[in-house]
Amino acid sequence: MPLPRNRIVSLSDTTYYHCISRCVRRAFLCGEDNYSGKSYEHRRVWVETALLRLGQIFAIDICAYAVMSNHTHVVLHVDKESALNWSLDEVIVRWHKLFKGTLLTQRYANVEERSALSEAERLTIEQTA
Repeated sequence: MPLPRNRIVSLSDTTYYHCISRCVRRAFLCGEDNYSGKSYEHRRVWVETALLRLGQIFAIDICAYAVMSNHTHVVLHVDKESALNWSLDEVIVRWHKLFKGTLLTQRYANVEERSALSEAERLTIEQTA
């Protein structure tokens, strides 16, 4: 049974984590499936590109990684100091690189609409970020 992140990740204990993600039901992530004869090697570039992109967006350093035929290994370093130094604007810009965001964060990202936000809306945006 999966555990919540706050029970798995403890930055006071270590800022380095070895993470594994595995395919199920004999599915192939990369390489050639000997059972079906299909090649999934083209996915390796997708996985590497996505992984490195995520490392640039979040305060996570990718120390090492391996993309195997049916699983990946990633050694990550959480750069807590960097994340704590981000401004509200930087957090929202980074978030919007991956996700559409909420209507409020979209309005905040638009400099022209930002001034029309109420104090309650700004507080909600800060809590969200």
